[in-house]
This record gives sequence, C-alpha cells and structure tokens, in this order.
Amino acid sequence: MKEIGAFEAKSKFGQLLDWVEDGEEVMITRHGKEVARLVPVVKGGYNRDAARAAARRIRKMSKGVTLGGLNIKDLVNEGRL
Repeated sequence: MKEIGAFEAKSKFGQLLDWVEDGEEVMITRHGKEVARLVPVVKGGYNRDAARAAARRIRKMSKGVTLGGLNIKDLVNEGRL
C-alpha cells in the first residue's frame, strides 16, 4: 500500500487514480494520521459471501454486549436512538 500526505495528494490526484486503477491501495494521511484510503473498485459488484461473513463477525462481536441496564424503548423515547 502506498502512503501519501493530503497536501501532496491534492496535486497528484491523477497519479493516485492511475495507481488505484492498476490495483494499488493508497493511504492518505494528514499530519501523519491516516484519514482516507483509495482502493480499486471491486469488479463484478456486490459479493454476497463477503457480506454474509462480515455480518457473522458483527453478530459474534456483539454477543454479550449489554446496554448496562438501559432499555432500548426508553432510549428511543428519549430520542437517543
């Protein structure tokens, strides 16, 4: 993965697009912090298997997570959700 600062990325945007078109990923940083990533478009569109795997990982991570005694209905009524 290539890395480039935001200031330089503005002036080399066309080159960044060329790199991404060739399959490279480009990380854009600001003051040394990662702020954006340019990645090639996935050919063929939506990957159903990858989406299902991601959903399974999310469900697995959320097991055992609680609201600390809060009630979802109360949060909705308070406008917090």
